[in-house]
Amino acid sequence: MCQFSNCQYSQHVFIERVRIILAGANITKKAMAAALKELMETKCFAHITVEDICKKCQINRKSFYYHFKDKYHLLNWIYFTEFLEPAHKREHPDNWDLLEEMCNYFYANQTFYRKAFKIDGQNSFFDYFREVITVILSKSMEDIFGKDASLDFYTNFYVDAFVYAIRRWLLQKDCMPSQEFAEKLKQCVVKTSKKIIQDYPNEGSHPQKGIRNTDAIG
Repeated sequence: MCQFSNCQYSQHVFIERVRIILAGANITKKAMAAALKELMETKCFAHITVEDICKKCQINRKSFYYHFKDKYHLLNWIYFTEFLEPAHKREHPDNWDLLEEMCNYFYANQTFYRKAFKIDGQNSFFDYFREVITVILSKSMEDIFGKDASLDFYTNFYVDAFVYAIRRWLLQKDCMPSQEFAEKLKQCVVKTSKKIIQDYPNEGSHPQKGIRNTDAIG
C-alpha cells in the first residue's frame, strides 16, 4: 500500500514538473511572439531576422531554434495560438459563424496581418492560411459533392475564392468592418447558389444536359 502511495506521489511530482516545464516554454514562446509583433509595427517581415527577435526578448538563438524552425514558423504559431486554438474550443453553428469570428480577429489585428499577408515565397503566412481554410472547407465540400472525382478541384476553387477575398479585403487601406465583410461574402455565395438552382434545377441529375446548355450560351 505504501509502495502504491509512493508511486502515486512520484507520478504527481513528475506531472507537476512537466507542467512547470511546459508553462516555462509557453512563456518563452509568447515572449518571442510579442517581440515579432512589436518589430512588425515598424519593419516589414522580410527585414526582420531571428537575431532581431532574440535581441528584443533577450533570449539566445539556441532557445529560439529549440521552439521554432524559423521566423515563419513563429508567425504561424501566433495565428494558431491566438485564433485557431481558442476557436476550435468554441461551438460554431456553421462555417459562416467561424468565418465571421475569423474576420473579427483579422480586423482587430489588421496592422499585423496586413504585413503578414504581404509575405511572399515559400513558407509564407498566405500559404499556411490557405492550408487552414482547406481543412475547414474540406468537410463541407465532401458533404456537397460526395466522392466526386473532381472533389479536389471544387475544394480548391472555393478555398481560393475565400482566401484571396480575405487577403484583398485586409490589404485595403480603409477596409470595411469585419461583420460587414463576412456578411457580403455570405450573401455572395448564398444568392449565387439560389440563382444557379433556379436556372439549372436538374443540373445534378443531368450533368450532360447542363454542359450542352453552357455551350449554347457561349
